[in-house]
This record gives sequence, structure tokens and C-alpha cells, in this order.
Amino acid sequence: MRILGIDPGLVVTGYGVLDKSGATLSYVTSGRIRTPDGGLAQRLKSILDGLNEVIAAYGPGEVALEKVFVNANPQTTLLLGQARGTAICAAVMHALPVAEYTALQVKQAVVGNGHARKEQVQEMVRRLLKLGGHPSADAADALACAVCHAHGGQGLGRLATAGFRMKRGRLVR
Repeated sequence: MRILGIDPGLVVTGYGVLDKSGATLSYVTSGRIRTPDGGLAQRLKSILDGLNEVIAAYGPGEVALEKVFVNANPQTTLLLGQARGTAICAAVMHALPVAEYTALQVKQAVVGNGHARKEQVQEMVRRLLKLGGHPSADAADALACAVCHAHGGQGLGRLATAGFRMKRGRLVR
């Protein structure tokens, strides 16, 4: 199964592609789509065109992306939602199924902590996919979405703690 993870953003949209074979994840590619300065319509077209190129070049079978969180600034949230909608449209135009995950689910799946910092996500993505260096923050978030989806949205945090329970802040059998 080939998964395209997307971290939507109006200025920079991150993408990451990985293959899943059984329990093995393999890195394919990742990068960023930078939108030009200008109006909203031109930025959204740039995101759509860029994702169409990625989909055509790498042929994913599924798409995973991060849900929009409610920002303190409603205008920023609306703009981010439009970038996210454009990413969903790119997937739907290619008849790809779309899975959506919250930032908390993605971080839990990759780091085992839903409140992990961006640097922790980058490091775990690097380790899980055996990358030679750290991907950019946007690409790492996109790859993390793909990893979350590859693990059924449950994530490594759940796998690592199977058969255990929390007692007074500690894991016990």
C-alpha cells in the first residue's frame, strides 16, 4: 500500500509518501509545496497543481491528512481550512480515499505522546523511516500523518503499550 500524507498550509503544504508492506514502512519521497505571494485563489491553485503532480508521479493508493485545529485567530483557521479543502479535492479528483487525523492522534501514533513537540516528531519520523537526516517540519508532519494512517490511526503508542495499563502515572501489566 502506498500512502500520501499531507500537512496542509496556505504558505507551505508538506507532503510525504511511504510504502507499507506488512508491518514494514519504507520512505519513498517527501517535500514542500511553496505557494507564491499573491491572492488566495492563486495560492490554492498552486497547492492543487503541486499535489496533482505528486499524485501523478508517485501513484498513492490512499491519502492521510491532518484535521484543522481551531486557532485563536478565526481568520487563520478559515484560511487553513481552505488549504485543507484543496488538498482533499486533489485526492478526490484522483478517486483516492481520504483519512483525517487530529494532530493529537498523529503525534500519539508517531511519538507515543499526543503533546509532543515538532522536533520530537521530526526525530521519530527520521528513526521510523531510517532517514539519513531530518526532513523539514512540514514534510515530517506529512510523513507522520502517513505513518499514523499506516498503523490504522492507532499508532505506535498503542502497540508499545498493548497488554499494559496506567496506574499512578506508570505502565503496569
